Amino acid sequence: MHIVDQEHVSASLRISASAPHVFAVLADPMMHSAIDGRSSVADGTGRIQQAVDQARLTEVGQMFRMGMNHPNHPEGNYQTVNKVHVFDPPRAIGWRTGHDPKGDGQLEFGGWFWRYDLMFVDQSETEVTLTYDWAAVPQSIREYLRFPPFAPERLTNSLQHLAELAAPKLNT
Repeated sequence: MHIVDQEHVSASLRISASAPHVFAVLADPMMHSAIDGRSSVADGTGRIQQAVDQARLTEVGQMFRMGMNHPNHPEGNYQTVNKVHVFDPPRAIGWRTGHDPKGDGQLEFGGWFWRYDLMFVDQSETEVTLTYDWAAVPQSIREYLRFPPFAPERLTNSLQHLAELAAPKLNT
């Protein structure tokens, strides 16, 4: 199910994995391109190429960069700088997305963020809600970017990828 309004879009999915395990996958930037669906551009948003910064996410304020690709971006391939603004293991994790336009370390954030909320169902199931929020995007950016910049179904696709990555691996 998707919830879309003028300021955010969200989707939820029950995942067959414990909340701590799902949270561990989300806190690993190396997993984000797989969650995004990079192996299948038709799923997720398909924009994340790879983690530039590979350290696990451990606290509010932590920064991590991601290599991105978007056919309508002036550079095609580019980097985002993400700043963790929610870190509440194993219940919630989120980050604001920005960039370093001049390459001088002065970050600019566009006003949107990603957030995952995890709700314990039982020892082996977690309800995960993924939200993309653009409420703080200034009008100057809204004049040239359409929000959300992807179809809402892509959030569900990303959650399905997360479910596959978090599923317990059985020894055969």
